[in-house]
Amino acid sequence: MKAIEIREPGGPEVLVAVERPMPEPAAGELLIAVKAAGVNRPDCLQRMGAYPPPPGAPDIPGLEVAGLVEAVGDGVGAFKVGDPVCALVPGGGYAEYCTVHETNALPVPAGFSFGEAAAIPETYFTVWNNVFQRGGLQSGETLLVHGGSSGIGTTAIQLARHFGAKVMVTAGSKDKCKACLDLGADLAINYREDDFVAVVKEETGGEGADLILDMVGGDYISRNYDVAAVEGRIVQIAFLQGARVEADFSKLMMKRLVHTGSTLRARSVVFKSDIASELRRKVWPLLSRRAVAPVMDTMFPLERASAAHARMEEGDHIGKIVLDVG
Repeated sequence: MKAIEIREPGGPEVLVAVERPMPEPAAGELLIAVKAAGVNRPDCLQRMGAYPPPPGAPDIPGLEVAGLVEAVGDGVGAFKVGDPVCALVPGGGYAEYCTVHETNALPVPAGFSFGEAAAIPETYFTVWNNVFQRGGLQSGETLLVHGGSSGIGTTAIQLARHFGAKVMVTAGSKDKCKACLDLGADLAINYREDDFVAVVKEETGGEGADLILDMVGGDYISRNYDVAAVEGRIVQIAFLQGARVEADFSKLMMKRLVHTGSTLRARSVVFKSDIASELRRKVWPLLSRRAVAPVMDTMFPLERASAAHARMEEGDHIGKIVLDVG
């Protein structure tokens, strides 16, 4: 099969097309003939040598795919050959074939292309786990999302709004802010022009945000403590501006804040299957009637994976970048 390999740690140019043996499904697994694969920042980190695959996962990058079930391993009961599926995988997505445990796969929502379906798993699993399960977002609360125009951000806006929360976001341009507002955000703050702490405080009558989803880190960590409401929660999912910072941790005590974080890739199949089960019950009906949907930025052919990574690292994209595998 054709696959994308990381020749050595480095920039987008180290991604090269190679021929690899086709994987075989183990017991409980599906072999997917991949039609499209999502591109995510963890893929870029892996390419740079900063985010190695967990034990047993392929060294081929790619954490989400959509395609047709090509074969099934012993004991598979949820899917059959020919079924259209999308899946969260621990690696191996940038290839013509990929294996995944059946419990980490879901049917392609009705009416969705494979490109759209490949843009779902990583973002929807991540948002559901961190905003609703770990973050405990409730109807009527205020959610602040940093990076509102990203794949994660655009997903969080739609789901939080649907489940009754007020949503505020930060983004880095007028166009990105408009895209967030068009998706249903109540407030979009251009962080290059305004201080999000002051704006959110003013908008909430001084109370602040109940839940903050942060993928920025750096000096945002201290500012999050300022803008969080009393008893607020902060969920850290990335550190685009760095993980080593100075912060006044007395604010955690005085406001009784919870600052937590998580990664998803290395979690167990069982853990991910629990998220998949909740998504199928609570979110898949919304996807099937397009009450929510992934925002698509650009599709690149598999052979141009390096261009897809360059697009992501330029930071101009809005929504998801996807590889067209065939």
